[in-house]
Amino acid sequence: MKNICKIFGLTLICFMFFSLICYADNPIVQTNYTADPAPMVYGDTCYLYTSHDEDKIINNFFTMNDWKCYSSKDMVNWTDHGTVLAYTDFSWAKGDAWAGQCIPRNGKFYFYVPLTAKSGGTAIGVAVSDSPTGPFKDAIGKPLIAPGYGNIDPTVFIDDDGQAYLYWGNPDLKYVKLNADMVSYSGSIVTVPLTVASFGARSKTDRATSYEEGPWFYKRGNLYYMVFAGGPISEHIAYSTSTSPTGPWTYRGKIMPTQGSSFTNHAGVVDFKGNSYFFYHNGALPDGGGYHRSVCVEKFAYNADGTFPTINMTSTGVPAVSNLNPYIKTEAETICWESGVETEKCSEGGMNVCNIENGDYIKVKSVNFGTTGATSFEARVASATSGGNIELRLDSPTGKLVGTLAVKGTGGWQTWTTNTCTVNGATGVHDLYLKFTGGSGFLFNVNWWKFVTVPATPVSAFSKIEAESYSDQFGIQNVSCNEGTEAVGYTENGDYVVYNNIDFENGGVTSFTARVSSAVNEGKIEIRLDSLTGSLLGTCLVTPTGDWQTFKDVSCNVSEVSGKHDIYLKFIGGDGYLINLNWFQFNKEEKPSVLVGDLNGDESIDATDYALLKMYLLGAIDKFPVEDGIKAADLNVDGEIDALDFATFKKYLLGDILELPYKP
Repeated sequence: MKNICKIFGLTLICFMFFSLICYADNPIVQTNYTADPAPMVYGDTCYLYTSHDEDKIINNFFTMNDWKCYSSKDMVNWTDHGTVLAYTDFSWAKGDAWAGQCIPRNGKFYFYVPLTAKSGGTAIGVAVSDSPTGPFKDAIGKPLIAPGYGNIDPTVFIDDDGQAYLYWGNPDLKYVKLNADMVSYSGSIVTVPLTVASFGARSKTDRATSYEEGPWFYKRGNLYYMVFAGGPISEHIAYSTSTSPTGPWTYRGKIMPTQGSSFTNHAGVVDFKGNSYFFYHNGALPDGGGYHRSVCVEKFAYNADGTFPTINMTSTGVPAVSNLNPYIKTEAETICWESGVETEKCSEGGMNVCNIENGDYIKVKSVNFGTTGATSFEARVASATSGGNIELRLDSPTGKLVGTLAVKGTGGWQTWTTNTCTVNGATGVHDLYLKFTGGSGFLFNVNWWKFVTVPATPVSAFSKIEAESYSDQFGIQNVSCNEGTEAVGYTENGDYVVYNNIDFENGGVTSFTARVSSAVNEGKIEIRLDSLTGSLLGTCLVTPTGDWQTFKDVSCNVSEVSGKHDIYLKFIGGDGYLINLNWFQFNKEEKPSVLVGDLNGDESIDATDYALLKMYLLGAIDKFPVEDGIKAADLNVDGEIDALDFATFKKYLLGDILELPYKP
């Protein structure tokens, strides 16, 4: 893609085309050719699984070796998670990583994919992972659907009663009922009757109906939808509905006409954060076409009767459903639009942006700098050359310059350092452009970035702090929580969350309490002060609760601390996911509001207090120096200050009684 993007970048000389690109958000991925979108909503994130058209086309046919995953919380900025599965992960397959779909169940993620078997024919495999971003592995070591003809384009859905269905096929449409383990099925394969009433008339006589391939099966309300690629070639997108998951189906018409420069199309439909989205592919990127496709998305609204409106391809894309917070660590490969850059695996985990040259840029959409604004910017960078600069610009690659980060050589493309620069004039909501400048050749790589603002209002350490209110994080994801709001999840060994400006006041802290869950593994939470390697306040052990949504309180003692600090909670343990964290708080030992017998407020009980009580009883004074002195002088707790209290005091001083107040 690099040379293609460079050619594309040269065309920006044309002002009108430059303006178009600045405001275009489709296709949503520009670093790779992507096709066959399969969106999956999990928690507060939309994950997008795609097939991958290789840059180099072999034998003038689909050249596809692996599947990619991208994710977004706002539908405009997509984080690249790289290759999550490849045909080489299936020992029985020899190629053709075509359209698949992933679905969550019982804390795992099942990815159904078509492949060409070494024995011949097309088959459907199933891979499994503990994470939506993989890595996935072959779940059963053999095809789930045995090799045959046209076993491609699987789509999977779990109904309200827990029954899962797998549909697939070209030219036929077939299905099976999956078992609860999601890696086997019961009964025989059923071939769906393809009638004009069910799937529409075809303009050619090569097949009985308009059904071609690429089914997408889901349910909305009480209605089941079968969205599919319709023929003849070039394809359009159409759909049928049913009141039953297995039909009979009623054809409802076209959704997306034949458009774009790809002779195929493939749809995926999801609801996310109150909106409906329609994913598809075309050939809109430079050198795009039938074998170089790109995924796009459109926002739409169902008609009142549940039917689809006509949806046309656009370059505009969709509006953001939320603004991006620049004050938490953002992966550099979180991109709305880019020019020239690529991504690769990072030695520090995840992916990084690479192959950066002079004039390249990344656009991040709808970034909310707030009313106070940013004061500085930091980025994790590496360079095997002399480096370059990151210009921080607002709203276009030539927009307002609010800061420039200098990057020097670090000695290697994976030799990372964190650089910082000052920022001025970044307030409100803007599109952020990271524009890269420097000499010739590759300049540097970027792993992540974040802005820094004036410290927020202090948060009391002794109040309940929601885990998802972190100021920064590494490795974790927000997950839904059955106790309300969200929790921090997907924690692995070494991951952490940061909470800035936590106020311990004048001290007195004694313990730490956290609301946690863990399905399987034991783990620990290290509580550190001001940095990941800062003073260790305490370590809280978390044992399994049996389920990720079964929460309990755990506590540990902590060292004394006072004043305002940044708190780092670091997760420690073995392999796999460790802990979900709902909330936490620090605790302090509450001193009694009144120390009975202490009448002068010096926090001791002695002859001076005894003398004050005598003076009060003799009428020499009418009150005590200490606040709430009447309560402090009522030594026998009978509601009166009298000779009995005086006698009790004498016994206490003589050692006849050992504790006040004293109830005879």
